[in-house]
Amino acid sequence: MKALIAALGLLMLGGCASNGQPPWAALMSPGNCAKPGSEQELSLNLADDMANEGKLHANLANLQNLPDTLPQVRQRKAKVYRLLGRSEAEPLYRSLLGTCMAADGEHGLGQLAAAKGDNGQAMAHMQRAARLAPTDEKIRNDLGVVYLNQLRMEDARFEFLTAMELKQSDQLAAVNLVTLLIYQDNWGQAAQLVSQMNLSPEQVTEAQARAERLKGASVTAAKDQVAAVSDAPPPTIK
Repeated sequence: MKALIAALGLLMLGGCASNGQPPWAALMSPGNCAKPGSEQELSLNLADDMANEGKLHANLANLQNLPDTLPQVRQRKAKVYRLLGRSEAEPLYRSLLGTCMAADGEHGLGQLAAAKGDNGQAMAHMQRAARLAPTDEKIRNDLGVVYLNQLRMEDARFEFLTAMELKQSDQLAAVNLVTLLIYQDNWGQAAQLVSQMNLSPEQVTEAQARAERLKGASVTAAKDQVAAVSDAPPPTIK
């Protein structure tokens, strides 16, 4: 009986792999992550080096030599496709959900949603990513950016400070926090943070420009709300 059950299980897996789904579809059981071999690990490290150097096309070509059954390969491919603005990124990120790289999948989907201006979807994905990987400073920073875009300032501040404490050498969250402080016209704390983190004039200029854009967006939203109220019919008295 046990042999029969095992045989049926293999037949079911075979059917899943051959019904037109991508080759990783049968591997999406929770926590399932195959470990790369030593040569595959070297290729992944080489791909990471290429990505850090901005050689995205060469990075992708190198990754295409590796099997998509490895979630580590799919995660890197998804990132390259996202940076290149290609549609292949989303299904690859979704293929990571349910594996040990689920946080990367949620993070990537959140980044895609944020790029489309869908802050609601971006927040949902980023929050799930943060629950799965609470000590990942990149996820905490990006969740803070989504909160900042929604003008949820205290939530954004919390995430930026968390990211900064998790990785003190990373200036990205510091620049985002300076943006928040400038938006709030808190120039004293902004100047203190710039000095403390040794931010460049270019980074400060970038933060100031983003703060001005946020202020413009909030003014526009406020005007739209006023217009909507003024256009509404008067209340009916019964």
